[in-house]
Amino acid sequence: MMNANYAYKRNMSQPMKDNYSTKSASDQQRLLHEIGMIDFVIVEMTEYLDTHPEDKEAIDYVSYYIRLKNKMMMDYAEKYEPLTVATANATQKTWNWVLQEPPWKGRCK
Repeated sequence: MMNANYAYKRNMSQPMKDNYSTKSASDQQRLLHEIGMIDFVIVEMTEYLDTHPEDKEAIDYVSYYIRLKNKMMMDYAEKYEPLTVATANATQKTWNWVLQEPPWKGRCK
């Protein structure tokens, strides 16, 4: 596996740090940005695992980020609205999934 210091070994409660402007971005924008970064990691690690399917450290690494993304997606859905049908609340009287504006249309302000 790659020789790297894996962030997945740190405490999940620590915020992610990157170059994204946290002063000008809303909490919603920051959370959406972090979900996007984690999704990128998952896609890249999935491609790596396609050629190294028995790399236990890589499997642990991607498994951590999948759990983290799922948690963040649920947190986002609770605070704002679901990003996927999987995080939509099916117990509502109205199916709000279809009524909300998609995030790529500038919903995050």
